[in-house]
Amino acid sequence: MKNNVLKFFVRFLCLPLLLWSCGGDSEASTELANLAIQVNLQGESSDSPNGDGSGDVSFTITASNAVSYAFRVVGEDRVENETGVFEHQFDFDGLHTYEVYYWAYSETGEFLEGTENIEVYKTPAIYRELVFEDDFNYDGPVASEKWHHQVIPPNNNSWFNGERQHYTDRTDNSIVSEGTLKIVAKKETYSFNGSTKFYTSARLNSKFAFQYGRVDVRAKLPSGGGTWPAIWTLGANIGETGNYFGSNSQYGSVGWPRCGEIDIMEQTGDEKTRVLGTLHWANASNGNHAQAGGAKIVSDVDENFHVYSMVWTTQRIQILFDDRVFYTLNNNSNVPFDNPHFLLLNIAVGGTLGGQIPTNFPDQTMEIDYVRIYQ
Repeated sequence: MKNNVLKFFVRFLCLPLLLWSCGGDSEASTELANLAIQVNLQGESSDSPNGDGSGDVSFTITASNAVSYAFRVVGEDRVENETGVFEHQFDFDGLHTYEVYYWAYSETGEFLEGTENIEVYKTPAIYRELVFEDDFNYDGPVASEKWHHQVIPPNNNSWFNGERQHYTDRTDNSIVSEGTLKIVAKKETYSFNGSTKFYTSARLNSKFAFQYGRVDVRAKLPSGGGTWPAIWTLGANIGETGNYFGSNSQYGSVGWPRCGEIDIMEQTGDEKTRVLGTLHWANASNGNHAQAGGAKIVSDVDENFHVYSMVWTTQRIQILFDDRVFYTLNNNSNVPFDNPHFLLLNIAVGGTLGGQIPTNFPDQTMEIDYVRIYQ
């Protein structure tokens, strides 16, 4: 009984001290709280969600009652300051996920700690100079100083791979309006050089050849069956009838597949939730056709714009979808991608990848927001 009374007496006397020491007066509290970090990637936008390729990122750390802060990227040195603002440049080329740690400190040395994972894209330093672009910020036919309409069928008045269309230079099949290029595949009877087809479309060649670099094309793809949209390159030495560089090209004339082909994006007519990245070349030992590639499962590519890219160096070729690499091929003497290429944009109808064409085939459009080539 005495012990219980004594315990009650002691607790009663100490209660004001406990309330004071535990922060009963909120205005006198110095407790650390509300640790947060804000991440700002330079050039971040809906088009470039992982930054502009510089690798520059700023971090702002905040916490209630903090007097100093610290920051560290895993694998690098820790840095400290009193502002909570830190600038960092990430060094690895391509898209990478980085883990960062951050701290906030009180006057008494107490601290709170947090972690954050961020994805940053950095363009290789050698591929930051924009050497060719079309942002399609005009109206009417495509810019003739940049693009060539390839309309002559090189395979006995038809196109290779069983394609069913004629390509034309009419604005019915390719036109720039409201900030995008529209390539339109249509069902119609059309004759060219005595050859009649029942579909039309457009096939554009860039009037610019490049050797090594990065290509970015932001596009929205057609949704209908029977369409075979493509964003791709061919060696300027192909010597193909009707292409911009032609059979008398300054780059030579070696034919396909020795010229090399890089398919940055292809889509089949019956599988619209997948895009393909494929490379074609001639086997170094016997000259036979060889190919390799990969596929990316996608969604909403017929409803929203996405960026289709290729990074080509002397060591490798990478195919990317929205800055994410989904296929890589080593570039060496056995896979000789070492000659200038030009860019092509087109929609084929039917053929090897276009497949079965619906009887009620409607107009189908691939929209291009921009084309950019860096070296």
